[in-house]
Amino acid sequence: MAVSREKEALARVLAHEGGYVNHPKDPGGPTNKGVTQRVYDAYRRGKGLGAQSVQVISMREVADIYDRQYWDAVKGDDLPAGIDYVLFDGAVNSGPKQSILWLQRALGPAYGGRIDGTMGMTTIAAVQAVNDCDALVDRICDQRLAFMRRLSTWAVFGRGWAARVAEVRSIGRAWATNDVPQVANFYDGAGAKAFAEDAEAAPMTAPADAAAGAGIGGGVVAGTLQSVQDQLLPFSYASEWIGKVIVILTIVSAALAIGGLAWAWYARSKAKRLAEAVGRV
Repeated sequence: MAVSREKEALARVLAHEGGYVNHPKDPGGPTNKGVTQRVYDAYRRGKGLGAQSVQVISMREVADIYDRQYWDAVKGDDLPAGIDYVLFDGAVNSGPKQSILWLQRALGPAYGGRIDGTMGMTTIAAVQAVNDCDALVDRICDQRLAFMRRLSTWAVFGRGWAARVAEVRSIGRAWATNDVPQVANFYDGAGAKAFAEDAEAAPMTAPADAAAGAGIGGGVVAGTLQSVQDQLLPFSYASEWIGKVIVILTIVSAALAIGGLAWAWYARSKAKRLAEAVGRV
């Protein structure tokens, strides 16, 4: 694609990123124009330069970092119009690997390679073979939003992220259909980094497994229930209420088993969806 597309895309990404921020909930820490202090330090070390605050980063340095670390990482020059920008923006916000994971999943059956977050020849070929890039833009943005909603920081930055992705979707679709894209706007919180490390914790299955075991003969609870039933059983024939107690104990044991199995299924299902959303598969 044309080199000038990177400049147009960069202008819109920078609009979404805004200026210097250091929000206590932002995992990126001190950040200016989308460049974190950590990334800036690494960049200057690579140039043989001393460390300095990201607050004084120059636009030349910003453009160079974006080009090397994000545009080149997603192979922007090899991607169709619209897809290049969507992946570029996602790479800046969540890292190149995460952005490529969204693409690989969004490609669906058209992509036969591994879902690994690597922009190899198989991924590039699959993208270049797509005829309806505007629809692919939609699917990538859907993947991105699903990922963001799984982050523990969604409650803090979700409104800004959602507004940003909505504009990325609109701009990406416009470029993909040779239309004139809108300008990008800044939204509070939209520039906060959205990293997989901040994904919400998956539900624990251990309590559910223990409860299920209680109902099917395993574990301490199961042993206690069974022991009580065994001791009461000889008296159940002479006492109606003891018989009822045994029935109740049996029902409790069954309820524990069913409830435990149901929760274990839910917990594992949610953990699987979480892993898929944040790229841990």
